[in-house]
Amino acid sequence: MRAAGRPPRPADGEADPTAAAGHPRHGGPIAFRTKEGQVAEFLRERIISGYFARGQKLKQAEIAQMLDLSITPVREALKLLEAQGYVVGSSHRGAVVAPFQVGEAAELYELRRLLETRLTRAAARRMDAAGLGALEALNDAILAAAARGDNDAARQANFRFHFRLYEAARRPQALHFVRILWAKYPFDLLTVMPRRQFAVADEHRGILDALHAGDVAAVTEAMGRHIDSGWQSFCRHYPHLVGEAAGDGLAEDEA
Repeated sequence: MRAAGRPPRPADGEADPTAAAGHPRHGGPIAFRTKEGQVAEFLRERIISGYFARGQKLKQAEIAQMLDLSITPVREALKLLEAQGYVVGSSHRGAVVAPFQVGEAAELYELRRLLETRLTRAAARRMDAAGLGALEALNDAILAAAARGDNDAARQANFRFHFRLYEAARRPQALHFVRILWAKYPFDLLTVMPRRQFAVADEHRGILDALHAGDVAAVTEAMGRHIDSGWQSFCRHYPHLVGEAAGDGLAEDEA
């Protein structure tokens, strides 16, 4: 995770930080109708990936410069992200990246499983060759980032993998609520667990294989196992953060 402050510019050979899904210069899998939508997705991706650290102040002028845009769409995007829980507004500090909600992690997990498996089922029914190819490339990117120890890049590719899949469902209201859940979920802690990124890519492989086979039920089950795996790993590694409610919920799920 990067320290708060001005986001570093990429060194030679590193990925361009503006090359996000839906970015106006680089394009991506998401076709937004507005500039603020493009900026919001850029910021969501960078927050989930850790490029913008929890608690870091988001400076409108710097973000606008990064994206070659005016201040206006950045300001509107930050308002949207505040409503979704990705940033917190402050009269003294401006927009700040929101902390994750560890105390609510068990409930967030349950809601993620419910909504994301439904989105996955709907997406599997609509998936085409181009979409499947994009998912394959993103999973390859996760593996490559994990191999070189780049957790930020792996988290970014994981974000894009999931939402590239969920967008194919064409269920905007469910997608909206999943974005909110991802803003609050403790991915920061999940992704630094030893070899978790390799496990993520392997679990994605199960989803991809089922997609190639056209087996909607198997795709849905693979996504459920993937979400369960992350939660169970979180419970094992951070028992002091989980609490009794999370432990009860996990026991019920495993029964």
